[in-house]
Amino acid sequence: MTKDTGIDPSVPPSGAGCVECDADGGWWFHLRRCAQCGHIGCCDDSPAKHATGHFRDSGHPVIRSYEPGETWFWNFETSKLYDSGPALAPPDAHPADQPVPGPAGRVPANWADTLR
Repeated sequence: MTKDTGIDPSVPPSGAGCVECDADGGWWFHLRRCAQCGHIGCCDDSPAKHATGHFRDSGHPVIRSYEPGETWFWNFETSKLYDSGPALAPPDAHPADQPVPGPAGRVPANWADTLR
């Protein structure tokens, strides 16, 4: 996997949380990192699904989990999951003290109901 396949290992992540949720005051369940530009977006189990939205808007096809201890990549164009891939610029995940779901203070008490 290289830049030609939607991965640029030199680009750092955009931050510790979902760019759009942080801007809108929203919350997320899990985070995903664009392997091409570093955009951090929320997963499809999150209310806003910003990682998929970023793919649709940008055409950047590959994401990597931005959860501590997870190394998998997903290619939206091929619907293919990779257990691992190239090392990306650090950090590899959101801060370990950031709760899941997160961020602290913005997650509704009934958040689990939104996953059903």
